[in-house]
Amino acid sequence: MRIYGARGVDELPAATKALKLYEDLGFGNLPVCMAKTHLSLSHDPGLKGRPTGFRVPIREVRLSAGAGSSPPSRRDAHDAGPAVPPAGESIDIDSDGNIVDCSRRPC
Repeated sequence: MRIYGARGVDELPAATKALKLYEDLGFGNLPVCMAKTHLSLSHDPGLKGRPTGFRVPIREVRLSAGAGSSPPSRRDAHDAGPAVPPAGESIDIDSDGNIVDCSRRPC
């Protein structure tokens, strides 16, 4: 949390229970991979830039043993993905091999 400037975390009971289970299964030494909004180093897109002193709510923790991490979840929707489609979905290549921006004209 020191890197992000957070004061601490608030684990919901489901997150605490999952962490205990993963530790009991021998996965307690895996790193935690934190996701964040691209607008801020916090969990809150309203806290712009490099805020400090906030608390990070942890709703649940999922084990990614194959990836070697345990990513916590803070969003309300499960694996909601990005709010907007990736820019790569709006490009194409024309018959001459040129990249075409489909967001500006139909492809």
